[in-house]
Amino acid sequence: MEESASPESPEPAKDVTQHVGYLLKRAQAALRGAMDKVLREHGLTVPQYATLELLALHPGMSNADLARATFVTRQSGNVVLRGLQEAGLISRPETADHGRARPAHLTEEGRARLAAVQSAVYAVEQRMVEPIPPQRMAALLTDLGLIAAALEE
Repeated sequence: MEESASPESPEPAKDVTQHVGYLLKRAQAALRGAMDKVLREHGLTVPQYATLELLALHPGMSNADLARATFVTRQSGNVVLRGLQEAGLISRPETADHGRARPAHLTEEGRARLAAVQSAVYAVEQRMVEPIPPQRMAALLTDLGLIAAALEE
């Protein structure tokens, strides 16, 4: 049986590999590796795929909003957008109507590439959650949201 501290203790486990943060990072690294593998076959990176998914749901998002939503810096987000634009997967106006925001939209080719890769990405997520009993999924999602919210701001 693993030895762990009481719930009141600031140290959740004596073995660092059993800390929540370590296990979250391990899960994130495993997910990223699996995503990288399937996306590489479609010529996309994780930030590029995430950007395509977001633009499908919210056409016209700005670089700043997309960068925040895909967990990259604005500078990296701009690199992602330029790459997607050069590949013909998104379109953005040459200049901003007002301010500096240049809203991005999927092109027909972008929608087709997203559709082609979605089933592979969704299969990765299904494989990831398959071992979790369905009756525990809602609690897991709630707990992950609470963990993120506790550290944001």
